[in-house]
Amino acid sequence: MKRQIFYRLALVGAAVLVVSTAGYAKNYPMTASNEMPGATAQLQVAKEKDGNSQLQVKANGMAKAGRLTPAAKTYVVWVQQEGAQAKSQGELKVGNNHKGELKTATSFHTFNVFVTAETDSQTKFPSEQVVLRATVQE
Repeated sequence: MKRQIFYRLALVGAAVLVVSTAGYAKNYPMTASNEMPGATAQLQVAKEKDGNSQLQVKANGMAKAGRLTPAAKTYVVWVQQEGAQAKSQGELKVGNNHKGELKTATSFHTFNVFVTAETDSQTKFPSEQVVLRATVQE
């Protein structure tokens, strides 16, 4: 009987620990540019045990990149520390439902995240066509 109670308490404690560590994430609203006034986006930042941060960008109301002026082919998510060069995190693929999502990780703690319209998803440098942005201070 005592053993069953102990195991139940241990199971409940483990579940609380898993939920509390997995549930810790901070949301940052991303600001849309004048080129994309109908877009809304959230940046979710979750700390990992190793000190890195998991990032998740979720965007809604995104126009197809080809409809922008100048026209582009895709959107790319960038992370940049102050005074450093921006690093591409990958392509933000936007579906016919005008939604896009990208998950990535960074070792930075204070940084900017921004989304640009690009003619090439493999570009090494961001264009000046920024459509969404947020600043993270952890």
